Amino acid sequence: MSVALRRLVFVALSLAVFAGGAGGVVARQVRVADADPHDGVARAHTMPVQGIDVSNWQGDIDWDKVRAAGTQFAFIKATEGGDYLDPKFARNWQAAKRVGIPRGAYHMVYWCRAAHEQALWFILNVPNDPDALPPVLDLEWNGHSRSCPKRIPVKLALEKIKIMLEVMESHTGKRPIIYTDVAFHREVLEGQLPGYNFWLRSVAAEPHEIYRNRPWLFWQFTTTGYVSGIAKPVDRNVFNGTPADWRQVLPQRAPKRSARTD
Repeated sequence: MSVALRRLVFVALSLAVFAGGAGGVVARQVRVADADPHDGVARAHTMPVQGIDVSNWQGDIDWDKVRAAGTQFAFIKATEGGDYLDPKFARNWQAAKRVGIPRGAYHMVYWCRAAHEQALWFILNVPNDPDALPPVLDLEWNGHSRSCPKRIPVKLALEKIKIMLEVMESHTGKRPIIYTDVAFHREVLEGQLPGYNFWLRSVAAEPHEIYRNRPWLFWQFTTTGYVSGIAKPVDRNVFNGTPADWRQVLPQRAPKRSARTD
């Protein structure tokens, strides 16, 4: 089925579901939008805590519609390397908070730039927001980069990663999450950094099938999902746990002080 045809089916069936009542909208949207019996990740569509990750590539986002569609978290691209700030970051960061979607910022590592320069760039551009999810360090090889397509030695890569993780944690007060794909994990991260939570990309199988001995907190299960409020395909993710588990992950707001009566 072509992308265009899939999208038409999604719109038609979503409208039909909405006409029948709001109770089943979110679950059916998830199944119709990008479920594929051959994609190897069918369980992801039924997991209770669903989210997205976005960048400038998605264009203008209607965050009210994203929230209404059942999105429970969002990771938003902030920075890359030592000089790139996603043009939509500030807008997405503020809008997601306005509608009540828990969100975290991510930095994509550029392997030809010094780690301390990248860490500084992140802290200069990402607010230390107590309500935010932990920051994410995006670890992939920059194979499509024209200026930095090379793969650096594993030892050097790990040195850069540890520097950036430490600075991000110091800046936000939250232990960062590591995002990675199959190739980078196999070549660099396997058996490393056991004290961190991982967000794993796996679009053809469940993470445990291809990431050896790696517990995970988030799973990116498709890069071609559709969510109401976003015109272009979007990465979709799930949290590895129940709604009760999710509430434990969310940043705890300080209790409001009652007015003094004395």
